[in-house]
Amino acid sequence: MRRRAFEAMRQKGRFPDIEARARKDRENAAQRLAAEHDAVQKRLYEALGLAAPIDAAKSKDVREPGSAKSWVPMLFASSSMPLQTLRNYAGQLELVGGVIAFRGVPGGMSKIGPMAKLTAQILRVDPGCEGPACTMRNVQLIVDPILFRQHGVSQVPAFAMVPGNPTLPYCEREEKVEPRASHIVYGDAALSGLFEEYARLGGKEEVSDAASRLYHR
Repeated sequence: MRRRAFEAMRQKGRFPDIEARARKDRENAAQRLAAEHDAVQKRLYEALGLAAPIDAAKSKDVREPGSAKSWVPMLFASSSMPLQTLRNYAGQLELVGGVIAFRGVPGGMSKIGPMAKLTAQILRVDPGCEGPACTMRNVQLIVDPILFRQHGVSQVPAFAMVPGNPTLPYCEREEKVEPRASHIVYGDAALSGLFEEYARLGGKEEVSDAASRLYHR
């Protein structure tokens, strides 16, 4: 009798219409956030001429994120990290087709200038160079709070091997590919050390291709 009573209360407490509206609201909110992400990303790379092609003289075996491989090396970062640390990571990630992800934009989403300036400072090969004509490293920087939330990243730096191509706009990503890594490595260390720790946690297959290209360098 007690079991039947509890089952009756659970059935009575269900409101299909309200649950359907809540699911719809969550889907709409996710779509709006994805659209805002794509717009910010476009504006970021247009600012200061950063959308221009990278130096064509760069090594041909440096791969673009998500091309000819299943996992992309991603560093979760923040503008509060030391600039030299971010530059060091950019130099290492360039060798393996890696990505640097930020949760948000300094000063808020409406202010692209500070983020564009930080992006230029990180990617310039010559830190003393000024202007859009400077040679930039072939590393993607993205602003994506959704990735941070999906991976539960609350502190940086953090490292993961993300499946698919997280640099694509959300509307162009494959629906069957969930951009979520199997492991997260926290702490400031050389990229080789992050690869080793990721493999130790069980991600040996995910990290093998990128690690081999880094070590061959």
